[in-house]
Amino acid sequence: MNTRPVIEKSGNPLALSASFNHDASCFSVGLDNGFCIFDSDPCQLRVVRGRTQQFLTPDAVTRALKVIDFNAGIATAQMLGKANYIALVGGGKQPRFAENRVIVWDDAKQSIAMQIPSLSAVRGVKLTKTHIVVALQNSIRVYYFKNPPEVSAIFETADNPHGLCCLTEKTLVFPGRTPGQVQFVELTTGNVSIIPAHSSALRAIDISSDGEILATASETGTLVRVFATSNCARIAELRRGVDHATIYSLSICPSGHLLAVTSDKSTLHVFDIPHPTRTRRFSETKGSPRLTSMGGGGSPLTGDVDSSQKWGILGRIPLLPRVFSDVYSFASAHFEMGDEPLYGSSPITNPTVDSGFRPSKGIIGWTSDQSIIVVGAGRDARWEKFIIAEGENGKRFCLRDGWKRYLGRI
Repeated sequence: MNTRPVIEKSGNPLALSASFNHDASCFSVGLDNGFCIFDSDPCQLRVVRGRTQQFLTPDAVTRALKVIDFNAGIATAQMLGKANYIALVGGGKQPRFAENRVIVWDDAKQSIAMQIPSLSAVRGVKLTKTHIVVALQNSIRVYYFKNPPEVSAIFETADNPHGLCCLTEKTLVFPGRTPGQVQFVELTTGNVSIIPAHSSALRAIDISSDGEILATASETGTLVRVFATSNCARIAELRRGVDHATIYSLSICPSGHLLAVTSDKSTLHVFDIPHPTRTRRFSETKGSPRLTSMGGGGSPLTGDVDSSQKWGILGRIPLLPRVFSDVYSFASAHFEMGDEPLYGSSPITNPTVDSGFRPSKGIIGWTSDQSIIVVGAGRDARWEKFIIAEGENGKRFCLRDGWKRYLGRI
């Protein structure tokens, strides 16, 4: 039996991370030799910084605005909308910047606008026009967006190795001091609410664009819970599946009526969720592509269709296990993860991971209520587009509408 580790390939750049901007119109990628930014739909390169251009197609290089040589690892590249500011954190085998320092890069001036040092490795970072939020292993630090940055607040958290936090113009969400709890902060007033979301540690969180809905998943990965932020009440509980899974990403659609979930089962699930303050309008669903018996709009993948009433009449029989009455996704589809080997070091130093890291996969962004983009990192870094389509009988499906290896030739 061959137990030797896979030898790393050196022909293509390694994507250390991928993340969407606030409205998923773009996504940024941290690389082992720089970073780059793509339009989400269609997937087109906008900016490349580093030596990545030698691996991209000639057309993609032509579309790049400028090229400067970073020539070192960027573990995190987080955009501020479509503005010229990008938050960078070093990582990989040869970090470009210290892993305990956030660099706010001004791409218009091609220079560092400001720096935020910390005493431990940065796990995550979020930006708005008014605030910068830095997630550390056991704390969240909030800064005013000014030069030099000024500390606004510091919050203690449970262990947060994935750097979980969500930031809107008015609200901030991150893990609480106790595993499974969520802290919800109103930035304008400073009010803090504690939501006991799960009994085990959090694995993924997301907040709607209007700040009214919060979705959470724990390390168990079987249930997703949805809360109204106005009163912290739980408004939905959704079942991804019965067996344990690692949730990769949660994302609420622009209207706040749909929730997408990816996991290490290589499956994208789509759920209906209630909105606490507005009802769903017919106009929000009538634009969905329609399927016909002739195959217009594509066809669902075999075995990829679930129903929220999965067990039918069994769900109404009392005393049966709750899995029969739980709400399931109305549609699902397979997304590609690739067979990524372990690489030499974590993009951001993690004391619990010393032999390597697996690149992030299944990162979700909604470009509309009918269109979902899923991206992943690694050497086999892929972009995939899915659409929500309606069949002749009114049943909805999730169909893959395109895919691309965005770092190299297809």
